[in-house]
Amino acid sequence: MSDVKWGIALLDPNCFPKKIKILDTTLRDGEQTPGVSLTPENKLRIAKRLDELGVDIIEAGFAAVSQGELEAVKLIAEAGLKAEICSCSRVTIGDIDAVSKAEADSIHLVIPTSDLHIEWKLKKTRDQMLQVTQKCVKHAKDVGLVVELSAEDATRSDKDYLKKVFRTGIDAGADRVVACDTVGVLTPEKAYEFYGDLVQSLSVPVSVHCHNDFGMAVANSVSALRAGCSEVHCTINGLGERAGNASLEEIVVALKSLYNIDVGLKTELLYSTSQLVSRLSGIMVQPNKAIVGENAFTHESGIHTQGLLENPSTYESIDPSMVGVTRRISPGKHSGTHAIKASVEAMGIHPTDEQLREIWQRVKVVGDKGKTVSDADLLAIAEAVTGLEKPKAIQLQEVTVVSGNTVTPTASVRLKVNENDITEAAIGVGPVDAVINAVKKAVLATEPVTLEQYHVKSITGGTDAMVEVVVRMRKDTKTATATGVREDIVMASMDAVLAGMNVLTALNGNGTTKKTEKQ
Repeated sequence: MSDVKWGIALLDPNCFPKKIKILDTTLRDGEQTPGVSLTPENKLRIAKRLDELGVDIIEAGFAAVSQGELEAVKLIAEAGLKAEICSCSRVTIGDIDAVSKAEADSIHLVIPTSDLHIEWKLKKTRDQMLQVTQKCVKHAKDVGLVVELSAEDATRSDKDYLKKVFRTGIDAGADRVVACDTVGVLTPEKAYEFYGDLVQSLSVPVSVHCHNDFGMAVANSVSALRAGCSEVHCTINGLGERAGNASLEEIVVALKSLYNIDVGLKTELLYSTSQLVSRLSGIMVQPNKAIVGENAFTHESGIHTQGLLENPSTYESIDPSMVGVTRRISPGKHSGTHAIKASVEAMGIHPTDEQLREIWQRVKVVGDKGKTVSDADLLAIAEAVTGLEKPKAIQLQEVTVVSGNTVTPTASVRLKVNENDITEAAIGVGPVDAVINAVKKAVLATEPVTLEQYHVKSITGGTDAMVEVVVRMRKDTKTATATGVREDIVMASMDAVLAGMNVLTALNGNGTTKKTEKQ
């Protein structure tokens, strides 16, 4: 151990390559997540963000899968991005020609190397696969592609045969190779040994591609980099088939925070990139996901928050600003008075000691009933106890929604925003989306907010069921949670969104919790 930063020991970085490349395969391996299908336009949106993030290589898709997929790869290849644009391909001439037609810079040429795959999936022999490797790598080079030869199921392959496949490809012109832990069977110790041997044995750069079937994809990837691999394949949010791929954000932050290795990415964009991919893929990020999960920098326990308010590094090993978020103190039955005081003061309310204790007790009562205490709930409780209840900055005056099979869902809202009447209309994919779009449009000038998360659950049964809508709103670096409960899902959504906006207004008008960081 050689250094200490943000309260954690840094490990010796000297064993890593001087330059580590990041190949992001969110748009290919990540899209193979069941239920995910991205349009070419949404693929381009993600690719542009990955390029802004600083990713070295973007695997834009599998050009031979469909005409739409080929067009998506071509759309990204023609976008003028700084990153190298890659497309995946099987070892067939048709697949390689599709990559060339899509105008990608490079090809991720995948060939199975384990006897299990060669015999049972392909019904071929080892010698036949060597011939295919030589033929396809040569063809890919002939059509002008940078070739990354990929061994599928490499970690369950005969090691000598695996090297023979790679050397055959290298002799035919392969520029780099990647060994895939296709079903995630490596351990960090085995990964170090496995990839270290390949790095020492081969004459071109070696890449690592790990899957997360046993939850060790990130650890195995880091071990492979320590063993000399100069490129790592990963996805935003760890998207991928089965248990997913190695998570880009976890690898990058681990390298930076634990090994003092900066791979050149703009880490402050990690959280917003995660949210973009989550929205467009439809796969929500689990709350306790490392680095970008909702709870990654959220604290409720009184013991934790008391220490945190004195010195953030007591319960945070990573500075949240590194990944583009701010810490959040969540009210709940585990909260202490220090946390409650910090939260309500950030909202512009300064209770006496007696009032603070009453607010704290009421929060615990709500929590004991099994209810999540949102930021909007805390604001309402604090205003009631201190007698500071006042008209909200944003109030709903009127809402009209039109929807149907032949009608584009449209909503019109009239709001009172800081005593000014504002009327706006918007469309959406459904009535709820239309209403929220209209509200955001109405308050855009004064409260440019983003709806980060939206959840609905039924509280009672039947067609007249009460529904609870839970939202998380963001303005700049501040977030707020709020709920709405009604029989009408549109009105419940309106209540939640407006409550969240009003909390953000309170936070924006009164600043944030005083910084007491000791670095």
